[in-house]
Amino acid sequence: MAIRAFAWLNPPSRWQGDSAKLTLSTEDATDFWRHTFYGFVRDNGHAYLTDVSGDFTASATVVGDYRHLYDQAGLMLRIDERNWIKTGIEYTDGLMHFSVVVTRDVSDWSVIPLPEARPEQGVAIRLTRHGDAVRIQYSIAGTPWRMARLAPFSDADARVGVMACSPERAGFEASFKGIEVGPPISRKLHAE
Repeated sequence: MAIRAFAWLNPPSRWQGDSAKLTLSTEDATDFWRHTFYGFVRDNGHAYLTDVSGDFTASATVVGDYRHLYDQAGLMLRIDERNWIKTGIEYTDGLMHFSVVVTRDVSDWSVIPLPEARPEQGVAIRLTRHGDAVRIQYSIAGTPWRMARLAPFSDADARVGVMACSPERAGFEASFKGIEVGPPISRKLHAE
């Protein structure tokens, strides 16, 4: 696999590593969100991204010190500040959830409670674009991939990589390993 160049969108002041293994500590009140329900726009979350075009699969395993409301870390697919997807683990209601936010000028939000997940074990996340659709999956501790969302989304040139935010505090610690971007997995949605 070719080496990809990654660059920061809103770099945190404390980070180290590269696409093989990356750790960071978030700044205060960071997030990606547009309008819906809360009525505000934030585009100051931290994202380590590389250019993509056409179909692809991006994946990473994320570990975080989830303690405060909305602490989050995972993957991001971004065309611009009005069109993006963020997905990963988000802490809400005292529990880790698998979270997906699809934004096409306004953000939506879906969550799947993960009572079996432990912050220290990590969760693998996979995002695949097939034309104008994006499939989002997760795996806990080596379990089979589970689909969380299949969403319509533009096939325009974009950037993809990892992201982390902490809307309610500073200092959320997140780490990522196995950050990969490559050819898309099969379009087959269901295992035989």
